[in-house]
Amino acid sequence: MPKMKTNRAAAKRLKRTGTGKLRRRRANKSHILTKKSTKRKRRLRQATVVSKADEGRMNRLVPSL
Repeated sequence: MPKMKTNRAAAKRLKRTGTGKLRRRRANKSHILTKKSTKRKRRLRQATVVSKADEGRMNRLVPSL
């Protein structure tokens, strides 16, 4: 069986943590920032862990990470 190919778009957006979980950036931080509160924008700066529901799919996209 051939090797699995890494989805390059996903590989650029995800990073593996020390424990093996996937980290991702939060959505809604690119434009229309004037109406969003400072607190909300500050929270959007932090990366977060991919949810359990999506983890299986993400692991298939980036087997090498």
